[in-house]
Amino acid sequence: MTRELVYTGFMSLDGVVDSPGGKAEGHRSGGWVMETEFVPEAYSLKAEELADHTALLFGRRSYEAFAPFWRESEDHAAYQDLPKYVVSTSISDDDMVDGWGPTTILRSIEDIAALKDTDGGAIFIHGSAELARNLADADLIDRYNLLVFPVLLGAGKGLFSHADRDKQNLRLRESASYANGVTKLIYDVVH
Repeated sequence: MTRELVYTGFMSLDGVVDSPGGKAEGHRSGGWVMETEFVPEAYSLKAEELADHTALLFGRRSYEAFAPFWRESEDHAAYQDLPKYVVSTSISDDDMVDGWGPTTILRSIEDIAALKDTDGGAIFIHGSAELARNLADADLIDRYNLLVFPVLLGAGKGLFSHADRDKQNLRLRESASYANGVTKLIYDVVH
């Protein structure tokens, strides 16, 4: 059985996933998630996902941003011993963050397709917009778990590709909206 590849993330209403946590991440409007009123139930998706995670997949830049922080974060302690995969043509074993569990470097989309064909549960992609676009174009993403924020950023890294490709249908699995304007959208990709 093929493992499910799930993209999970925060997204602006205009499809930008860039720099939700702060300006240091690169976007001039960085930190847009923190500027939205905090309503705990709007983030319940993140806690629900923990039970489904059996591996993490990152692009190089997202790995470099998340790994040092998540290694020390109590909120992300469940990720400590999960297998982690970093997709990069340039990163080396010497660049891996010490003390954050097993990490494997993958060099290509073909390596990710081969990983999906192994035994195990869902593999979650956090951040990594460029990687997600490339995987979607290769028809490898199976589900999107999105928290859509009521903000238009106008520019930044978009989640979805603008490549000239065949239509891809999605099936809504679950949705909810919250008092702060955040909407949870979980879509299965129809293969």
